[in-house]
This record gives sequence, structure tokens and C-alpha cells, in this order.
Amino acid sequence: MANNLLKGSTLAEGIKAEVKAQINDFKTRGIEPRLAALLASDQPAVLAYAGAQQKMAEGLGLSLDLMNLDGAVSQSDLENKLTQLSEDKNIHGIILHSPLRPGLDINEAIKCIDPKKDVDGLTAVNLGLTLSGSEAEAILSATPQACLKLIESVTDISGKYVTLVGRGRTVGRPLVPLLLNRHATLTVVHRQTANLAALTRAAEILIVAIGSPKFITADYLGEDQIVIDAGINAVGNGLAGDVDFEAALTKAAAVTPVPGGVGTLTTAFIFKNLMKAIKLQGL
Repeated sequence: MANNLLKGSTLAEGIKAEVKAQINDFKTRGIEPRLAALLASDQPAVLAYAGAQQKMAEGLGLSLDLMNLDGAVSQSDLENKLTQLSEDKNIHGIILHSPLRPGLDINEAIKCIDPKKDVDGLTAVNLGLTLSGSEAEAILSATPQACLKLIESVTDISGKYVTLVGRGRTVGRPLVPLLLNRHATLTVVHRQTANLAALTRAAEILIVAIGSPKFITADYLGEDQIVIDAGINAVGNGLAGDVDFEAALTKAAAVTPVPGGVGTLTTAFIFKNLMKAIKLQGL
């Protein structure tokens, strides 16, 4: 059995306390931190994540404008809305929840977000700064930060052999430079990778973010690994990760649950990023 269940709640509480202190400091200076969150999807997992953000914002005492765009919104309307929010001096952070509904291009939409308001750390500017090793100047992607925080709560990443399953825009790709900056030995795999199971089993640290429920079964898992499941999928009336959690419990040294693992911590990092965004805007 896994001897270390990696829950995000305790770590999230520490980040929330830090953020709350910063919010109070901003308010004493007449700055009311405000985040705009856009939804262009009716997927249950996306709605659940947005709801968790709204609940945490209320607990922290800051304003979150959750904008559920019309189901027929066009690409140009979405881009115009993001441009408008980027130019609004009363908005300090913007997040575009993904995946978007079919027909909308997230890569083009993200180009309309001011990098200094990009609290999900997905614009080319923030990714480029991260890749160049200039993390202090960048807003780092929230979910990858959550993955790192969970790993670092139990081990040092430096020198570890990490297999990353997934190369998506929101988790896999932005996680690569963060791992390299921390001196991990890294292999990135995906559905087209030959001998996928052999590469996942060989890892000391296995990170999975592919959006496919319970794709990583026991055959893909090695003994005594740290398993970070960054997937969130609607299954029946509940949510499931990309890893077969019950299988991981029998083999892993540490494993994150879904829900209650990476996602819980990601939400906290969104608001930590908002604090950094305000400072980068010179406020």
C-alpha cells in the first residue's frame, strides 16, 4: 500500500494564508485584487474547477468575475472579450478555462491576454521566460506549480528520473522547463510513444496529464514511484484522474488522489499568481 497519500489541501492552506496576507496589504493601499475567469465550455470537469475557484476567492476576500460566455460565442467575440479585459485597469488577472467548446482555438485566444495578467502562465511571453530560466520575471503555469509543490513535499527533484505523460498546452508543455530548471532527468511520452509502459515503469517520478480517465493502469506503474495525477475527468456522477488510483495505491510510494490532489493546489496557485501579476503590473 502507498505509505504517503499526497493531498493538496494542507499545502493549499499554507499558500492561501500567504495570499490572504498579501490581499490585505493591497487593500490597505487602495488596491482591490480582481480576477476575471472566462468559461466557454459546458464540460462538468471545467465547471467544477471554475466553481472551486469561485469558492476559494470568496474565502480569500477578493473579487472573481466568473463570465460564462454564450454557447454560440464566436472566436472573434472571445478574443475581443479577452482584449477588453486585458485593457481594463480594474482587472488584475485573467484566466480562460479550458478545454473550450469545439470550434474555438485556445492558442489564438491566449494571444489576446496581457502576459502580466496571465494568471495561468500560458502566454508565449511567460512560457518563454520560464524556458530561458527567468522564472522570477514570469508568471508560472498554475497546474505545473502544483505538481512541483506536491513532489517537493516528499523528495528533491534534482537528479531524479521523471517521466511526463502528456504534452498538452496547459500542463505538459509548461511543466517541461520547470522540471529542467530543477535539474530533473526528463522523458516526455504520449500516445504515439513506442514502449510507453516501459518508460513509465522506469520513472522515479511519474506525472500524468492526458485527459483520459484511468489510462495509466497497473501495467504502466513501477514499484515505489511518486505518482502525480494531474488529470480531471467526469466519470458518471464523479471525477476521476488519468491514473487508476486503486492500482497506484498498491504500488506507489506516494500518489495524489483525484479530486483532492493537484486540482486543490492548482486553485491556490491561481491566486498566488494573481498576487504576482499585480506586482508585475507595478501596483
